[in-house]
Amino acid sequence: MHPDKAEKLCKALAEKIRAEGFSDISQVVSPAMGGVIPGYETARHLGVPAIYTERVSGEFELRRSFTVEPGEKVIVVEDIVSTGLSIRECIDCIKALGADVVAAACIVDRSAGEADIGVPLVALTQYKVPAYAPDDLPPELAAIPAVKPGSRGLQ
Repeated sequence: MHPDKAEKLCKALAEKIRAEGFSDISQVVSPAMGGVIPGYETARHLGVPAIYTERVSGEFELRRSFTVEPGEKVIVVEDIVSTGLSIRECIDCIKALGADVVAAACIVDRSAGEADIGVPLVALTQYKVPAYAPDDLPPELAAIPAVKPGSRGLQ
């Protein structure tokens, strides 16, 4: 990500978060890896600290002396939401620690608002990306080798 573009996108995301009424938050939490930079930049524009969760044995947790307090109002920020699974896992981790996740935000919502993450989702943009079963690909996609992006497999 180019720093100047990240700054502009995350400033716009912070403004949209405020415009949608989520201004009373004390920190931003993001799932590593993809959410770290957008979370940091968005937090900077909101004037609050940024922390992130990391996967340990497949589960998100706070490490590196990061903490949330019971009842603390936080927002979870991610780069891209597709199915909503990673951001939902991050939200569940933070809620289990007692914090109040008031909303989530992302730069791109690829579910076009369909991902159920359990809290309101603020997105800079959204569009629907079709998902296909492996044995039901259109011919033009079947000819391209499959690549699975993301950080789910990181330990």
